[in-house]
Amino acid sequence: MEELPIFAHFKISNNIAMHTTHSKIIAQKLGLAEKGILTVLELLGEGATIPFIARYRKDQTGALDEVQIQQIQEEAKFQQEFSDRKAFIEKTITEQGKMSEELQRKIDKAITINELEDIYLPYKPKRKTKAQTARENGLEPLALWLLEQKEGNPETEAAAYLNDTVTDPMAALQGARDIIAETVNENALVRAKMRKLFEQTATVQSKVLTGQEAAGAKYKDYFEFSEPVSKIPSHRMLAVMRGFMEGILKMNITPEEETALATIEEDYLKGNSTATEQVKKAIRDAYRRLLQPSLESEFRMELKIKSDEEAITVFAENLRQLLLSSPLGSKRIIAIDPGYRTGCKVVVIDDKGDLLHNDLIYVHEKNYKLNEAENTIRSLVQKHQIEAFAIGDGTAGRETEQFVKNLQLALPIFLVNEDGASVYSASPTAREEFPDYDVTVRGAVSIGRRLMDPLAELVKIDPKSIGVGQYQHDVNQTRLKDRLDQTVESCVNAVGVNLNTAGKHLLAYVSGIGANVAENIVKYRSENGQFANRKDLLKVPRLGNKAYEQCAGFLRIKNATHPLDASGVHPEAYHIVEQMAKDTQVAVAELIGNEQAIKQIAIQKYVSETIGLHTLQDIIKELKKPGLDPRSELEQFEYASIYSIEDVAIGMIVPGIVTNLTRFGAFVDIGVKQDGLVHVSEIAHQYISDPSEALKLNDKVMVLVTEVDLSRKRIALSIKQAQAPGAAATKKNQAPKKGTSEPKHETMADALSHLKNRFKK
Repeated sequence: MEELPIFAHFKISNNIAMHTTHSKIIAQKLGLAEKGILTVLELLGEGATIPFIARYRKDQTGALDEVQIQQIQEEAKFQQEFSDRKAFIEKTITEQGKMSEELQRKIDKAITINELEDIYLPYKPKRKTKAQTARENGLEPLALWLLEQKEGNPETEAAAYLNDTVTDPMAALQGARDIIAETVNENALVRAKMRKLFEQTATVQSKVLTGQEAAGAKYKDYFEFSEPVSKIPSHRMLAVMRGFMEGILKMNITPEEETALATIEEDYLKGNSTATEQVKKAIRDAYRRLLQPSLESEFRMELKIKSDEEAITVFAENLRQLLLSSPLGSKRIIAIDPGYRTGCKVVVIDDKGDLLHNDLIYVHEKNYKLNEAENTIRSLVQKHQIEAFAIGDGTAGRETEQFVKNLQLALPIFLVNEDGASVYSASPTAREEFPDYDVTVRGAVSIGRRLMDPLAELVKIDPKSIGVGQYQHDVNQTRLKDRLDQTVESCVNAVGVNLNTAGKHLLAYVSGIGANVAENIVKYRSENGQFANRKDLLKVPRLGNKAYEQCAGFLRIKNATHPLDASGVHPEAYHIVEQMAKDTQVAVAELIGNEQAIKQIAIQKYVSETIGLHTLQDIIKELKKPGLDPRSELEQFEYASIYSIEDVAIGMIVPGIVTNLTRFGAFVDIGVKQDGLVHVSEIAHQYISDPSEALKLNDKVMVLVTEVDLSRKRIALSIKQAQAPGAAATKKNQAPKKGTSEPKHETMADALSHLKNRFKK
């Protein structure tokens, strides 16, 4: 069986979930009730999924949501890893015969990995160091003498330590300083102070490497760059890291050296003797050779992890919004994958998404075939009683839209984001679905199906091909995949899945199912016909009682033998609804959607040891609107009459759709192939730090064009200026009249680095 292209069904780690001993620490860290945390960890340990716990175990957890449950799971994993590392360190030091009561107390008090590693550092096995060599040469007493900083001549004192290996006083003093430097580096208190200094005052600095100016032009914002580690945003950190990894930039993370040295000297300098000068030299060496590189590496990794998490969060949230895009629903559709020279691939799909017909028309360059193309479309519309058009928004998309509009068929026309359609069309999944058709047909079908139900179609595609993130190729790929798996699973279960129409790729993300069972469900359905009720799921091979408990509430069966099978009410609660129906003297089927009868239900009456208010409130919501799709209705959208970047002029106010959100701004499609950028500072009149505070994917907005860079194919836009009184008076699609003032704008920087759009009035 082919695996899913990127997503693999998210499995809960029983090992992580079973570690309930850390619940008190987790409760303090997350600010949640310990009882709910214990319940979550126990449920995860039993194999429950996050969507199931969040939806059907609210009474036990105190109504913790998916985000909180995910935080609990991840914090439990961290605490267990911390505990395991602590145990390893204790064992190692004990085996060395160096464990003491004081050292054990320090280990017990450590609450961070860094604290633990600092304590362990002097005992950590390491390759032979300069200090170890000096100790072997008998120079440790000299180092201790220097640290006391008594009066006396260091060279004279050093002469007493000469031997076959140490042949002169200068060499002896160097060895003693090496010992002092390592002692300073391994001092846990010093490292804690240095870490605090880095956190508060260190800067990330980058410079272009000599000769890399041309090759690294896209990193020009970082050729001479500095920003505090405490303030640098994720997108700038990832840009610097990428330039560093590509050999374009030199990168440093460091505080002021003199401040760092003065901080260390406070702990070691005792006077102003000649020995003190030796200690000063050792401290400088310790900082430059050992401490600073070590902490720089630590902070580089921590900043990378932090930036990765932020970028992954942006990607996951964008993906969630994309997956929950408004569906058109079950309609008969003509889907068109546009093209110029190669023609437009046309497919007809029925209201179940099945391919009925495919064709090829020439609309744009072969004008002598235009009449033939018109006749083909009119004939297909009539023959198949078409209800809507789906047109890919890539090359020739707008022009194809105009061609269909000119036919005046009185049918809705939708431009569909086709990012990833070509990836799907060449995938094993597409070959399995359409073994007898080429990639052009598969791509057109994907466009049509994406209009009908974005969620069902997009689960088949590698999300990195959809283009809704920032720096997604630079972040930790394992972590990214896990988060995206969780996001897809969350969306699928939030919407619910039609058991009798869903494909195996969609079913695989239903709570408790997975890829193998999903395939078994589809196979069972094809051999035995449609499911009549949820209980029939137990007849599916490898779908046992536990899987049934997890998945049943998220699967919908229209016209089932039991009316609640079409709702989000879990079968374990059917008896409650049946009692409610009996008490209101109606049948269960008559209770569903019956506002009058539902108002008579006093839910307190049905509270029991196993069913609480949270569950009962959810049941009432389902009875009012059973199986309600949380996605909003799809609306048609009209672009302005512009088709390429050459048609765009500064000062135009045009409609657009938000296609991507990053931390530095929003990308907006205005219908000209190149999305424009609205910098975060140009989104709202009030200050916002993150575009997601004001915008969501697929939001429809009016934007003012502030800059057009034809050579770089870049467009700068402003939402807030389009809303300003002066801008609102500017006619749509029309540049300001000659002589009027226009907003001035700095050159737009590379979109892969930090795009700075500061407008000067």
